[in-house]
Formats: sequence, C-alpha cells, structure tokens
Amino acid sequence: MKYKVIIVVGARPNFMKAAPVFVEFKKYEKIDPLLIHTGQHYDNNLSKVFFDDLKLAEPHFYLGVGSGTHSIQTAKVMIEFEKILLEQNPHLVMVVGDVNSTLACALAAVKYRCANQQYYPLIAHIEAGLRSYDWQMPEEINRRLTDSLSDFLFTTEPGAEDNLIKEGIDTEKIFYVGNVMIDSLLKSKKKAEESEILTQLKLKKKNYAVLTIHRPTNVDDREDFKKLLNALKKVSKSIQIIFPIHPRTKKMLPKYHMNTDFLKIIPPLGYLDFIKLLIHAKFVMTDSGGIQEETTVLNVPCLTLRKNTERPVTVTMGTNIIVGKDQMKIIEETDKILQGKGKKGQIPKFWDGRTAQRICKIVYDFLKTNITVG
Repeated sequence: MKYKVIIVVGARPNFMKAAPVFVEFKKYEKIDPLLIHTGQHYDNNLSKVFFDDLKLAEPHFYLGVGSGTHSIQTAKVMIEFEKILLEQNPHLVMVVGDVNSTLACALAAVKYRCANQQYYPLIAHIEAGLRSYDWQMPEEINRRLTDSLSDFLFTTEPGAEDNLIKEGIDTEKIFYVGNVMIDSLLKSKKKAEESEILTQLKLKKKNYAVLTIHRPTNVDDREDFKKLLNALKKVSKSIQIIFPIHPRTKKMLPKYHMNTDFLKIIPPLGYLDFIKLLIHAKFVMTDSGGIQEETTVLNVPCLTLRKNTERPVTVTMGTNIIVGKDQMKIIEETDKILQGKGKKGQIPKFWDGRTAQRICKIVYDFLKTNITVG
C-alpha cells in the first residue's frame, strides 16, 4: 500500500506549479501521486500545450468542467471532484494557486472528510498566504478561503506567513518553502532558448515589450480598458508591443470596438515560447501575478497594470513596479526603462529550483509519521 496524493490543476497558472511536485513525488516509493485536471482551462493553447512543454504526464482524471460563472464553475468542479474522492479516498489533496478549481477542490475535500468522519484527506495549499486585500478579485476570495481550509500552507515569501498569522492560522501549519513555479522556470530556461518564437515574430532581442492583460478590472469596463489602451498606444510609439492575447480579452475587443492596430496581437503561446519571449523582452507590462515572479527571476523590468499585488516581494526585492492604469505613470516608467534606467532586482530566498523537494519531504515525513498504510 502507498500514500495516495491527489494533485489538482485547473488553469494555465497551475501547471508550472504542479509539474515539479508531481515529478518529485514520483521518486518516493511509498507515494502514489495522481494528477487531476478539472478542465477549467480547456483550450489547447491554455492547457494541453503546457502539459507538452512541461513534460507533465497525462492527467489520471479529467473532469471537463469548462467555462461558466464563478459560482457555476466552482459548483461543477465540486460535484465532479467529489466523485474522485469517493473512488480514490486519498490521504492528501494538494491544490495550487488561487483559481476557482483551487477553492472548489479544497472545499470538496474537507466536506468529504467531515461526511466520512475520518482524519484524511489532508489538504495542502501551494502558494498560500498571498494577499492583495482587494475583495473585488475572485482570486483573493479563493486564496483566503483555501488557506482557512488547509492543513499544510506552503508559502513563497515571508510576507505570506505574516498574513496567515494575522488571520489566526496555526504557525505549525505554515511552511516557508519558496516558489515552486520558479522550479519550472529554471528547469525550462535552457530548453526555452531553443524556441524559434523571436524568429517567427521577426523580433530582435531587447527591442520589444511584452503585454498581457486579462483581469476583469482591466478588460470588462469599457472606459478603464480604453484608458489603458490609450497609454499603451503612446508607449508603442517608442517600442513594439507584443500581445499574446487571452481569450477573455479577445472576446471584449470587438464588443467595445477598440482600436488595437498599434499592438502586435498574437495567439496565446506555449510555455517555452512565452519564456523565451520574456527572457529577451526590454520590459513586460502585465496584470498577471505569476509573470511578476518570472520577470523578477529573469531580471526583466515589469510594470504591473493593477493597483495592487499579492506578491509584494516582487516589488520590494524584484524588478516589479506597480503602475495601475495611471497613464502618466505608465509612460514615465517605460521612458525610464528605454533610457536604460529600468529597475534591477534580487532573487528572493528559496527561489532556487528546489522548492518541490522541500514540499514533498515535508508531506512525506508527516504522512509516514501519522498515517499507517499496509
């Protein structure tokens, strides 16, 4: 008999965080890791291509929940995931990040545990304790509720532990292990350099900027979106902007009749192509949390198009600057970068490519000490 550990992925940001942990667990003779894909992201460019690039095994179970409102999607994941729990009766459920699948599976697991009056499945949350303090972000709700349900809270930065302690989380549950997404980045960096994406797009190194925007606060309100695009249009007069477009953003453009001729819009990229694009960008403009972390490690200046970040270490130590939708600030900071005065950063502690090793050892040591299997 082995300890059965379910690792849940649902959306593009999850895959880079789950892959190193799944691979590391496979090294343990007494652990049987199972990969569950909820299907929250089901487009090939947002899902399958990442599995291929990360050499991640095919999921043992694919729930296929698809799109829907936040409530519908969360409910569908819970219903389908409960069937897996009933069938597999795992010792531990590991969720990553802050998407709807993260909360849904953590909630289903704790409900299952209560209903069956048993000690497990235990719940582990990778990337715990991150806070934007913005309750308009669905991710903030998912993060906070998942943390309150979890037995293991694996944090990426010291501030995350401070947040959890303020919220009354027992310190014995909190483990500062580093950033597992950086494990994937460092492992894939050399392979990413083999990508032909710069040639395909006819780009020269450090002669372009990368843009990613998809959050509702940026693309769902016509006036806010228009203000942001006006600022980007001014930036584009100084440097070419490459925009791998998210399906959500792509859907909104024709609805609002926005002019985007000044952007080079391309489809979503696979992991290796995108990392190559980041490595050689002059700077990056984004509303993605993960990209703030990747640019910090790659030492590429990053301008965050949000009023806040749940990853403050990328600002205090890294290359990240919060500019929000302030047109003047966006233009001012891009001018600094173009003049060679872009922000330099340091790499935070434990962002060293060995986070998965630390996570898996903590989990295994606890399981073998507290749960007996035949």
